[in-house]
Amino acid sequence: MSNKLFKLLEQKPVLLLDGATGTNLFAMGLQSGDSPEFWNITHPDRIAKHYRSFIDAGSDVVLTNTFGGTSYRLKLHDGQDRVAELNIAAARILSKEVEKSSREIVIAGSMGPTGEILEPAGTVSIEQAQAAFTEQALALKEGGVDVLWIETISSIEESHAAIRGASAAGLPIVLTLSIDTNGRTMMGVTAADLVKLQKELAVPLIAFGTNCGVGAAEVIAAIMNMSKTAEENDMQPILVAKGNCGIPEWVGGEISYSGTPELMATYAKLAMDSGARIIGGCCGTTPGHVASMRAAIDQHTKGPTPAIEDVIKILGSVTVGAQAQLKGDQSVEGGALRKGQRSRRARRR
Repeated sequence: MSNKLFKLLEQKPVLLLDGATGTNLFAMGLQSGDSPEFWNITHPDRIAKHYRSFIDAGSDVVLTNTFGGTSYRLKLHDGQDRVAELNIAAARILSKEVEKSSREIVIAGSMGPTGEILEPAGTVSIEQAQAAFTEQALALKEGGVDVLWIETISSIEESHAAIRGASAAGLPIVLTLSIDTNGRTMMGVTAADLVKLQKELAVPLIAFGTNCGVGAAEVIAAIMNMSKTAEENDMQPILVAKGNCGIPEWVGGEISYSGTPELMATYAKLAMDSGARIIGGCCGTTPGHVASMRAAIDQHTKGPTPAIEDVIKILGSVTVGAQAQLKGDQSVEGGALRKGQRSRRARRR
């Protein structure tokens, strides 16, 4: 299959993703509780500016403003009947910005979780969720995306639903889980589980990995765990690391991220050394951070996998559970090493 993502992966050892969507739209005036997807229609100029900021920062892959673009998420804003309209608009705005660029840039259709708990733990069936993902995937394809980018998923059931739904569009698919609870997702999935899941999926993925979560150090640990499990299973996957910009902290009643451009540049190099081939930033990551990551990636040659102790010294704490998984102990359920560190499931990048 001829596709921009395949071509760029053949041309470059590492691809640079964009940064946060929600963080940067809030800086443009988006209010808490509003649907960012509505801005694809009401403020297309601001969405274009958002995309352009990451293109200018050097991103090889830019995600559409459609994280909450399923009917389940849009229903929270009485927009469940606008799935096609909002997703197509987001993709077309990005397509126009990419056309203005002199570089080859991948248009990735962002598909976030439904926000529902799927059976058997919840009441929504895999088939119902799959239908919602199919609707969004077909709209993103019509809008012109190159790849479907499923992100911030927490359960095996929703992973299956999302991939089955996305497969209807016939485009390459990427999946990233949010590992944010002591080396596991909110629903208990580990980095190793994600690697082993590849043999059970309805269609093969072009790449998989982790995004969001707690902090950049935890993302590095997850990538190290995925690399270790892949090697043990004779697999050579393309891994994705899209970590938050440092550690989330409450400051003045709002979440603030501690990461500096220098820290994110170091994170990018550690992600490369740990085995990731597609690297970006999630919550809190601005174009300034991404520009620093671009410079770091361009100047860095992949080195040996870092010791987890060095990752902790450089980027901050890693939970006991994630460290235990690196040692082959999947049973440890200890807490975070950093006092006050909290796990959470991000609802918006």
